[in-house]
Amino acid sequence: MRRDRILLATTLMVVFTADLYFVLLPKLQDFRRGQGSRCSCGQANSSLPGQGGLASPWLSGSTGYPRDSTEGDPEDGGSKLGRLFAHPLYNIQTPTLGPEERLLQAGKLIDYYDKKVSRWERHMVLYNEAAGASNVTMTQQKVNFDPEVSWLKFHLGINRYSLYSRDDPAVEQLLRDMHTLPIISTDYTQDEKALKGVCDCEQVVKPSGHHLKLALKMKDFGKAMFKPMRQQRDEVPSEDVFYFVDFQRHNAEIAAFHLDRILDFRRVPPAVGRLVNITGEVLHITHNQDLRNVFFTSPAKNTCFFSKCLYVCKTEYAVCGRPDALEGSLSAYLPRLSQAPRVSIPSPWIRSYTFDGRRDWEVNPFYCDTIKQTYPYNSGNRLLNIIDMSVFDFLMGNMDRHHYELFTNFGDEGFLLHLDNARGFGRPSEDVMSILAPLTQCCVIKRSTLLRLRLLSRPRYRLSDVMRESLGGDPLRPILTEPHLLALDRRLRRVLEEVERCVMQLGEEQVVTADFARSTDPPPAATT
Repeated sequence: MRRDRILLATTLMVVFTADLYFVLLPKLQDFRRGQGSRCSCGQANSSLPGQGGLASPWLSGSTGYPRDSTEGDPEDGGSKLGRLFAHPLYNIQTPTLGPEERLLQAGKLIDYYDKKVSRWERHMVLYNEAAGASNVTMTQQKVNFDPEVSWLKFHLGINRYSLYSRDDPAVEQLLRDMHTLPIISTDYTQDEKALKGVCDCEQVVKPSGHHLKLALKMKDFGKAMFKPMRQQRDEVPSEDVFYFVDFQRHNAEIAAFHLDRILDFRRVPPAVGRLVNITGEVLHITHNQDLRNVFFTSPAKNTCFFSKCLYVCKTEYAVCGRPDALEGSLSAYLPRLSQAPRVSIPSPWIRSYTFDGRRDWEVNPFYCDTIKQTYPYNSGNRLLNIIDMSVFDFLMGNMDRHHYELFTNFGDEGFLLHLDNARGFGRPSEDVMSILAPLTQCCVIKRSTLLRLRLLSRPRYRLSDVMRESLGGDPLRPILTEPHLLALDRRLRRVLEEVERCVMQLGEEQVVTADFARSTDPPPAATT
């Protein structure tokens, strides 16, 4: 009997060992091996690379984020920015673009600029002859236009989803060109020319001439908007200064481009810093006598210039070089309105721009219910894009978003352009929650936006770290001070807290919305 018991116990132990070794252990190994590539958001997020899914507009499923196979120690060194852009969320396939989904067609655009360059060269010959007869000194530069120039590639890359693709090499080349190429002409911007030197001094909101923007034309015939430095990096606007009379900051334009790219919106034109010689690269090459007339030499022997607008037509409002060098931001021009028309629309959450006025959205807690029933916010992705823009503005503290623009070629479902960001990054210690009103009042957000915000809140992809690294490549680095970088992390947490509050109140299905996209499925076959 004892021998039978020993035999039975031995048999059971052998069976259990075999089951553990050949069944349970392989399953455990498969489970641990699969953790690095499985999406924590379940089967619904099948649109990510490596999961055989669809393109960006069809993101759906839980609000978690996919794990990348390189996940490890959150502080394991290396480039956080490179790691971020290698993440599956930043490598989602986009739909194949048809001609109707591209802003411009190459053949027509190249023909247009070939003729424009020819007209420019003829005009310069006549102008130089007239300048010589008048004993006016002009620095002459030849145009070097080529169909392969970076700014033209940037224009041709604009599509219905964004200004540029994630891996477009033309963007990096455009940044280098704006920083290094010779400047052949300078002028006032079109909106400043429209002022014609006449400004209403009683206006609270000052026209754009207050900000000394200049249009620079490069040797390759590309154009960039120059905003000169008005404040030092560590200067903080006084709490007594209203946002609508605050100076514009050149470094905010540069930082906004990098933040927009890190958020994967890609709706801000490329911007880079440059040290400009305002004597040789502005005064001596401008053909605009009005611009020449606002230059003077300060008592410190520095070259300065000021706006032509009457209420700031004084030397105390001027910007000055040291003695000629002046740093500023250069933002790439978008295609001409004749080639790619744009429309400017007042934001539903526009501020009062008066000292004591308040808008309806500031006093009516149910304001968004009305907006959701109003065209064009009652369908499509317009409202979701407004909320994207409010998150972008909140992160950089920009209260000056009174209008938004979009290309008319793409109809109601085109993306919103994030232009004029120079009033961001003002007070790093202040979080202006009213900027987030579209999100907090409407309680909806794109799933793709939320996934990336959550990713950027993690130590491995911390927003302040990837911004610091991205801005470190700009020629005028450092672009932002450390308090501004740390404020990004704090504000990001507040955005996620507001989303969580909405989810707790309304439920995830009501708050987190799959990205809108026009269907690309073929129509069903006709039946008889």
